[in-house]
Amino acid sequence: MSDLASLFQTAQDDVVKLNDAPDVATKLKLYSLFKQAAEGDATGDRPSAIQFVARAKFDAWTELKGMSGDEAKQKYIDLVVELKANDE
Repeated sequence: MSDLASLFQTAQDDVVKLNDAPDVATKLKLYSLFKQAAEGDATGDRPSAIQFVARAKFDAWTELKGMSGDEAKQKYIDLVVELKANDE
């Protein structure tokens, strides 16, 4: 496992251990960065407006179109490090 992949896995483990849950905007950012890192660009149809949570997630992920998986992993790691620093 590469260093980046290892750090990404550690960040995933750390984010669930935070004392204070991140706000909704931060959760969406974490979700979209994770999906971009794991799966690449968003695919499929945009969920309907009545599926507001699914639509918000899809829209957040779509905003990252073209970002490399490694860049998304690094941004995810950086965000979790920032959240951990503010959580103490």
